[in-house]
Amino acid sequence: MLLKWLNARAATDAGSALAEQFMPQPAAVGAQMTGAYLTPVNRIERFLQQVDRDARPLRLNVFTRAQLANAFRWRLLDGGVDKQLVEELTNLLVRRLTPRANLAVPVPAEPQSRSGAKQLEALLSEANEFSARGDWEAACECFQQLLALKPRHFVACNNFGAALCQLGQYREAEQQFRRAVSIKPGYADAHLNLGTVLRSRGRYAESETALRRALKLNPRLLEAQVSLGQTLLFMLRLSDARECFEKALRASPRHAGALCGLGQLESIEGRFDGAEACFKQALEVDPENPSACAALAGLRKMTPADSAWRDRADALAARALAPLDEAALRFALGKYYDDVGSHSRAFASFQRANQLYKLAAEPYDGSARTAFVDNMVRAYTREALARREEGACDSTRPLLVVGMMRSGTSLVEQIIASHPLAYGAGELPFWNDAAEQFIPPRALDGLARKRLAEKYLAVLARQAQSAQRVIDKSTFNSDYLGPIHSVFPNARMIYVRRHPIDACLSAYFQPFSTAFNFTMDLSDLAHYCREHCRLVAHWRNALPAGVLLEVPYEELVADQERWTRRILDFVGLEWDARCLEFHKTQRLVLTASNWQVRQRLYHSSIERWRNYQKFIAPLLELKDLPA
Repeated sequence: MLLKWLNARAATDAGSALAEQFMPQPAAVGAQMTGAYLTPVNRIERFLQQVDRDARPLRLNVFTRAQLANAFRWRLLDGGVDKQLVEELTNLLVRRLTPRANLAVPVPAEPQSRSGAKQLEALLSEANEFSARGDWEAACECFQQLLALKPRHFVACNNFGAALCQLGQYREAEQQFRRAVSIKPGYADAHLNLGTVLRSRGRYAESETALRRALKLNPRLLEAQVSLGQTLLFMLRLSDARECFEKALRASPRHAGALCGLGQLESIEGRFDGAEACFKQALEVDPENPSACAALAGLRKMTPADSAWRDRADALAARALAPLDEAALRFALGKYYDDVGSHSRAFASFQRANQLYKLAAEPYDGSARTAFVDNMVRAYTREALARREEGACDSTRPLLVVGMMRSGTSLVEQIIASHPLAYGAGELPFWNDAAEQFIPPRALDGLARKRLAEKYLAVLARQAQSAQRVIDKSTFNSDYLGPIHSVFPNARMIYVRRHPIDACLSAYFQPFSTAFNFTMDLSDLAHYCREHCRLVAHWRNALPAGVLLEVPYEELVADQERWTRRILDFVGLEWDARCLEFHKTQRLVLTASNWQVRQRLYHSSIERWRNYQKFIAPLLELKDLPA
């Protein structure tokens, strides 16, 4: 009798341990973000592996199997996991422990025949088994059949969406998550998955709303806490993001996703040793974490001595990963091969990464881009920009540093921000957010200018109270130089000009947000660059003299002091030698250049495109493009 009690106690402890390992995200088929990329984690597979490892060796009989299942069920219910999901997981657990058992999976009560209920049970069970094996296409087929029979099965909608994420069908996944929350608004896990997939598609405000809803419904849902932190990172709300990651780590000190998030923050703040420690700790917890592995490559220049990292990343990328997970590793491998001079392998990795990235992005609309440039050129003519407009502000505090992405704008910002009277605010979204007020055929009136000026100066004041110049280096402000000048006629603008093929190739090699859909295809990049240069050529001719300074990146690198003096003189700041030691300046750098701007000037990025000449035919047409 004592032995029977001991077996029951072991079974109860094993059931509770299985639930603890599984919480807070139910194991049906979840989706989350680790690092900066979408990772629909195959929790069922890991859960079943743990069952095989920890529960099967107990040699359970009918009594102890029931004890284990009950402990598992009640621990999940106490943790706030949805009741229907708990029943599904418990039945899956029992089936795993008793392979011949034919246990039913509960389905929400609904008038239907006994045979219909059994068919639903069988389909859901089969879909979950396919998901556990990573056969996502077969799982999707089962979910489709199930939803044809029972369209309001909210768990099936959610799990169908997670399976679609694994196949890279993010638009369709979003539809299923929305369907799940419309059927059951209190379903926290569907709100979590919706918020995560919205972030993967570059829709950060909507992502934040969904994730905060998930946390309101279930404050102990750590995956939602971490996912919210990732969204806030993309929104540049760093202190809020840190709070999310630290809160998750207080509840679960070895949470790999939260450790990755802290690593990203350490990197942004220039503490690369701390970032590396966070990513390595995440890999100790989860050796197959693609985001932590990929992030290590971005902390420094890689060398052949990093071959062990390369082998690990290669092995992970070869697994059946979700598309954005694999993309993260392919971008990192591309950087490794580029750093060590293996250019054909580098380009193959970057090409694969961008192909995967495109699955989450909206298609680039070249005709819309051309129409936008046409309208800006027609509306903001030389004559219009020469006039002093009603409501304009005389402030000289705003300093716009613009250019094509990856053209050297972060470098110029870092140089100026090293001056004690200047402050680098990074890429402020203000003008992009306000653009609907002045994109033709809309036109600004005096009241609108006055309000824009007041709001923008308030944004700059929140960034820095006392600086004479506050730098806004959003590259997309290149689109709006005309309307910005009409609001701030005394503001200075610096356009950083880099060889267009080098700039485009560097953009192609970076894992930007999927909102930047033109960076994922060489032909799209070439079109975007041509239109960008056409608009900049218009601003060059239309803006009054003395407003815009062009800084050629290659000349800045070749003669740093001459151009630094010229830049400071243009923006009205006295010479300060600290601007030559810009790499020593400690400040936040929230762009892909956060490592590079902390190094001395180097020449290896000039004419880098020649290493890839045979792979980049669409970009070669830009060779003689005036920029």
